[in-house]
Amino acid sequence: MQTGWIAEWTAAARTGLSRFADIALPPLCLGCGRGVSAHAALCGKCWAGIDFIERPFCAVTGIPFPYEAGEGAVSAAAVAYPPTYARARAAMRYSDGAARLVHRFKYSDRMEAAPAFARWLARIGADILAQADVVTPVPLHKNRLFSRRFNQSAELSRALAREAGLHYAPELLTRVRATRPQVGLSGDQRRRNVAGAFRLGQGAEALVRDRHIVLIDDVMTTGATAEACARVLVHAGAAEVSVLCLARVVPAGGASI
Repeated sequence: MQTGWIAEWTAAARTGLSRFADIALPPLCLGCGRGVSAHAALCGKCWAGIDFIERPFCAVTGIPFPYEAGEGAVSAAAVAYPPTYARARAAMRYSDGAARLVHRFKYSDRMEAAPAFARWLARIGADILAQADVVTPVPLHKNRLFSRRFNQSAELSRALAREAGLHYAPELLTRVRATRPQVGLSGDQRRRNVAGAFRLGQGAEALVRDRHIVLIDDVMTTGATAEACARVLVHAGAAEVSVLCLARVVPAGGASI
Protein backbone atom coordinates (compact mmCIF):
# COMPACT_ATOMS: atom_id res chain seq x y z
CA MET A 1 0.00 0.00 0.00
CA GLN A 2 2.76 2.39 0.99
CA THR A 3 4.74 1.59 -2.16
CA GLY A 4 1.71 2.36 -4.32
CA TRP A 5 1.21 5.70 -2.54
CA ILE A 6 4.85 6.64 -3.10
CA ALA A 7 4.62 5.74 -6.81
CA GLU A 8 1.47 7.87 -7.22
CA TRP A 9 3.08 10.79 -5.38
CA THR A 10 6.25 10.52 -7.50
CA ALA A 11 4.23 10.48 -10.74
CA ALA A 12 2.21 13.50 -9.61
CA ALA A 13 5.39 15.36 -8.68
CA ARG A 14 6.94 14.66 -12.06
CA THR A 15 3.80 15.87 -13.82
CA GLY A 16 3.84 19.05 -11.75
CA LEU A 17 7.50 19.69 -12.49
CA SER A 18 6.93 19.07 -16.19
CA ARG A 19 4.06 21.57 -16.25
CA PHE A 20 6.13 24.12 -14.37
CA ALA A 21 8.99 23.64 -16.85
CA ASP A 22 6.60 24.15 -19.77
CA ILE A 23 5.46 27.44 -18.23
CA ALA A 24 8.97 28.64 -17.39
CA LEU A 25 10.50 27.36 -20.63
CA PRO A 26 7.66 26.79 -23.12
CA PRO A 27 8.37 24.19 -25.83
CA LEU A 28 9.50 25.79 -29.08
CA CYS A 29 9.85 24.34 -32.57
CA LEU A 30 13.41 23.19 -33.24
CA GLY A 31 13.24 24.72 -36.69
CA CYS A 32 11.54 28.10 -36.44
CA GLY A 33 11.08 28.78 -32.72
CA ARG A 34 7.28 28.89 -32.77
CA GLY A 35 5.38 27.40 -29.85
CA VAL A 36 4.64 23.68 -30.12
CA SER A 37 2.91 21.15 -27.89
CA ALA A 38 6.03 19.31 -26.69
CA HIS A 39 9.74 19.88 -26.23
CA ALA A 40 12.24 18.71 -28.90
CA ALA A 41 9.60 18.74 -31.63
CA LEU A 42 8.86 20.46 -34.94
CA CYS A 43 5.80 22.46 -35.89
CA GLY A 44 3.72 21.16 -38.79
CA LYS A 45 5.22 23.59 -41.29
CA CYS A 46 8.83 22.73 -40.41
CA TRP A 47 8.06 19.01 -40.34
CA ALA A 48 6.63 19.25 -43.85
CA GLY A 49 9.83 20.95 -44.98
CA ILE A 50 12.06 18.04 -43.93
CA ASP A 51 12.81 15.43 -46.61
CA PHE A 52 13.66 12.32 -44.63
CA ILE A 53 15.70 9.75 -46.53
CA GLU A 54 13.94 6.45 -47.05
CA ARG A 55 14.75 3.29 -48.98
CA PRO A 56 15.72 2.60 -51.70
CA PHE A 57 19.24 3.94 -51.32
CA CYS A 58 22.80 2.82 -52.06
CA ALA A 59 23.86 0.16 -49.55
CA VAL A 60 27.27 1.83 -49.21
CA THR A 61 26.81 5.60 -49.46
CA GLY A 62 23.18 5.81 -48.36
CA ILE A 63 22.39 8.19 -51.23
CA PRO A 64 18.78 7.58 -52.40
CA PHE A 65 18.04 5.86 -55.70
CA PRO A 66 15.34 7.47 -57.87
CA TYR A 67 13.78 4.03 -58.31
CA GLU A 68 13.74 0.61 -56.66
CA ALA A 69 17.09 -1.06 -57.38
CA GLY A 70 16.82 -4.19 -55.25
CA GLU A 71 18.03 -5.11 -51.78
CA GLY A 72 21.73 -4.37 -51.27
CA ALA A 73 22.13 -2.45 -54.55
CA VAL A 74 25.30 -0.34 -54.74
CA SER A 75 25.63 2.83 -56.78
CA ALA A 76 28.01 3.17 -59.71
CA ALA A 77 30.01 5.80 -57.82
CA ALA A 78 30.54 3.50 -54.83
CA VAL A 79 31.65 0.67 -57.13
CA ALA A 80 34.07 2.90 -59.05
CA TYR A 81 35.44 4.69 -55.97
CA PRO A 82 34.72 2.56 -52.89
CA PRO A 83 35.07 4.60 -49.70
CA THR A 84 37.14 3.52 -46.71
CA TYR A 85 34.03 3.48 -44.53
CA ALA A 86 31.73 0.48 -44.90
CA ARG A 87 28.36 2.23 -44.89
CA ALA A 88 26.97 5.73 -44.56
CA ARG A 89 23.44 6.79 -43.69
CA ALA A 90 21.80 10.20 -43.30
CA ALA A 91 18.50 11.02 -41.65
CA MET A 92 17.46 13.70 -44.16
CA ARG A 93 18.42 15.42 -47.38
CA TYR A 94 20.21 18.71 -46.94
CA SER A 95 17.55 21.28 -47.86
CA ASP A 96 16.53 24.72 -46.64
CA GLY A 97 14.53 23.12 -43.83
CA ALA A 98 17.38 20.80 -42.85
CA ALA A 99 19.89 23.65 -43.00
CA ARG A 100 17.72 25.68 -40.61
CA LEU A 101 17.63 22.80 -38.11
CA VAL A 102 21.37 22.18 -38.31
CA HIS A 103 22.21 25.88 -38.05
CA ARG A 104 20.06 26.42 -34.96
CA PHE A 105 21.53 23.32 -33.31
CA LYS A 106 25.08 24.25 -34.28
CA TYR A 107 25.15 27.98 -33.58
CA SER A 108 22.16 28.76 -31.33
CA ASP A 109 22.84 26.30 -28.52
CA ARG A 110 19.66 24.29 -29.13
CA MET A 111 20.99 21.40 -27.08
CA GLU A 112 17.51 20.01 -26.47
CA ALA A 113 17.48 18.95 -30.13
CA ALA A 114 20.16 16.27 -29.62
CA PRO A 115 17.86 13.51 -28.24
CA ALA A 116 15.33 14.05 -31.06
CA PHE A 117 18.06 13.98 -33.70
CA ALA A 118 19.54 10.88 -32.08
CA ARG A 119 16.22 9.08 -32.53
CA TRP A 120 16.26 10.01 -36.21
CA LEU A 121 19.80 8.64 -36.56
CA ALA A 122 18.87 5.46 -34.68
CA ARG A 123 16.01 4.89 -37.10
CA ILE A 124 17.94 5.33 -40.34
CA GLY A 125 21.03 3.58 -38.96
CA ALA A 126 19.38 0.63 -37.22
CA ASP A 127 21.28 -1.95 -39.30
CA ILE A 128 24.61 -0.24 -38.55
CA LEU A 129 23.97 0.22 -34.83
CA ALA A 130 22.93 -3.41 -34.43
CA GLN A 131 26.54 -4.44 -35.18
CA ALA A 132 28.35 -1.49 -33.60
CA ASP A 133 30.61 -1.36 -30.56
CA VAL A 134 31.56 2.30 -30.24
CA VAL A 135 30.12 5.70 -31.21
CA THR A 136 32.52 8.59 -31.81
CA PRO A 137 32.17 12.12 -33.26
CA VAL A 138 34.10 13.94 -35.94
CA PRO A 139 36.29 16.15 -33.72
CA LEU A 140 36.65 19.92 -33.84
CA HIS A 141 40.00 21.64 -33.67
CA LYS A 142 40.62 23.10 -30.21
CA ASN A 143 40.47 26.67 -31.55
CA ARG A 144 37.06 26.15 -33.13
CA LEU A 145 35.81 24.28 -30.09
CA PHE A 146 36.81 27.24 -27.91
CA SER A 147 34.96 29.74 -30.12
CA ARG A 148 31.86 27.56 -30.59
CA ARG A 149 31.79 26.25 -26.96
CA PHE A 150 30.62 22.75 -27.92
CA ASN A 151 31.00 20.16 -30.66
CA GLN A 152 27.58 19.46 -32.19
CA SER A 153 28.77 16.08 -33.50
CA ALA A 154 29.88 15.12 -29.98
CA GLU A 155 26.44 15.99 -28.58
CA LEU A 156 24.79 13.91 -31.31
CA SER A 157 27.16 11.03 -30.54
CA ARG A 158 26.49 11.21 -26.81
CA ALA A 159 22.72 11.20 -27.33
CA LEU A 160 22.86 8.40 -29.92
CA ALA A 161 25.06 6.20 -27.72
CA ARG A 162 22.53 6.61 -24.91
CA GLU A 163 19.64 5.88 -27.29
CA ALA A 164 21.30 2.77 -28.76
CA GLY A 165 22.97 1.50 -25.57
CA LEU A 166 26.48 1.75 -27.02
CA HIS A 167 29.80 2.99 -25.68
CA TYR A 168 30.42 6.70 -26.29
CA ALA A 169 34.12 7.37 -26.98
CA PRO A 170 34.79 11.01 -27.94
CA GLU A 171 38.55 10.54 -27.56
CA LEU A 172 39.14 8.19 -30.51
CA LEU A 173 40.10 10.97 -32.92
CA THR A 174 41.75 14.34 -32.56
CA ARG A 175 41.90 17.19 -35.06
CA VAL A 176 45.53 18.26 -35.20
CA ARG A 177 45.22 20.92 -37.87
CA ALA A 178 42.81 23.86 -38.07
CA THR A 179 41.22 23.51 -41.50
CA ARG A 180 39.34 26.20 -43.37
CA PRO A 181 35.54 25.84 -43.54
CA GLN A 182 34.47 23.35 -46.23
CA VAL A 183 31.57 25.49 -47.44
CA GLY A 184 32.08 26.59 -51.03
CA LEU A 185 34.96 24.19 -51.74
CA SER A 186 34.96 21.65 -54.57
CA GLY A 187 35.31 17.94 -53.89
CA ASP A 188 39.07 17.97 -54.57
CA GLN A 189 39.53 21.09 -52.45
CA ARG A 190 37.64 19.48 -49.58
CA ARG A 191 39.82 16.36 -49.72
CA ARG A 192 43.00 18.44 -49.74
CA ASN A 193 41.66 20.63 -46.95
CA VAL A 194 41.20 17.73 -44.53
CA ALA A 195 44.20 15.66 -45.63
CA GLY A 196 46.29 14.92 -42.55
CA ALA A 197 43.95 16.89 -40.30
CA PHE A 198 42.99 13.91 -38.08
CA ARG A 199 44.99 11.55 -35.91
CA LEU A 200 44.21 8.78 -33.50
CA GLY A 201 43.63 10.07 -29.98
CA GLN A 202 46.25 9.40 -27.33
CA GLY A 203 45.74 5.96 -25.81
CA ALA A 204 42.81 5.15 -28.14
CA GLU A 205 44.36 2.06 -29.76
CA ALA A 206 42.65 -0.42 -27.46
CA LEU A 207 39.22 1.10 -28.08
CA VAL A 208 39.70 1.01 -31.85
CA ARG A 209 41.33 -2.32 -32.65
CA ASP A 210 38.88 -4.95 -33.91
CA ARG A 211 35.90 -2.72 -33.07
CA HIS A 212 32.92 -1.75 -35.23
CA ILE A 213 32.93 2.03 -34.97
CA VAL A 214 30.16 4.47 -35.85
CA LEU A 215 31.39 7.93 -36.80
CA ILE A 216 28.93 10.80 -36.28
CA ASP A 217 28.78 14.13 -38.14
CA ASP A 218 26.09 16.74 -38.62
CA VAL A 219 26.27 17.25 -42.41
CA MET A 220 27.88 15.15 -45.13
CA THR A 221 28.54 16.81 -48.48
CA THR A 222 31.19 14.99 -50.53
CA GLY A 223 32.22 12.65 -47.72
CA ALA A 224 35.79 14.00 -47.61
CA THR A 225 35.79 14.52 -43.83
CA ALA A 226 34.24 11.12 -43.11
CA GLU A 227 36.74 9.49 -45.45
CA ALA A 228 39.71 11.18 -43.74
CA CYS A 229 38.49 10.08 -40.30
CA ALA A 230 37.71 6.53 -41.45
CA ARG A 231 41.22 6.12 -42.88
CA VAL A 232 42.77 6.92 -39.50
CA LEU A 233 40.51 4.47 -37.67
CA VAL A 234 40.93 1.65 -40.18
CA HIS A 235 44.69 2.15 -40.22
CA ALA A 236 44.62 1.80 -36.41
CA GLY A 237 42.94 -1.59 -36.72
CA ALA A 238 39.19 -0.93 -36.62
CA ALA A 239 37.20 -3.90 -37.90
CA GLU A 240 34.76 -1.56 -39.62
CA VAL A 241 33.87 2.11 -39.69
CA SER A 242 30.41 3.33 -40.66
CA VAL A 243 29.05 6.87 -40.77
CA LEU A 244 25.79 8.37 -39.53
CA CYS A 245 24.98 12.01 -40.19
CA LEU A 246 22.01 14.22 -39.62
CA ALA A 247 21.79 15.60 -43.17
CA ARG A 248 23.37 14.72 -46.51
CA VAL A 249 23.76 16.68 -49.71
CA VAL A 250 22.12 14.52 -52.38
CA PRO A 251 23.07 15.02 -56.06
CA ALA A 252 20.25 15.97 -58.40
CA GLY A 253 18.54 12.74 -59.41
CA GLY A 254 20.08 10.81 -56.52
CA ALA A 255 22.45 7.87 -56.94
CA SER A 256 22.76 5.92 -60.18
CA ILE A 257 23.33 2.21 -60.75
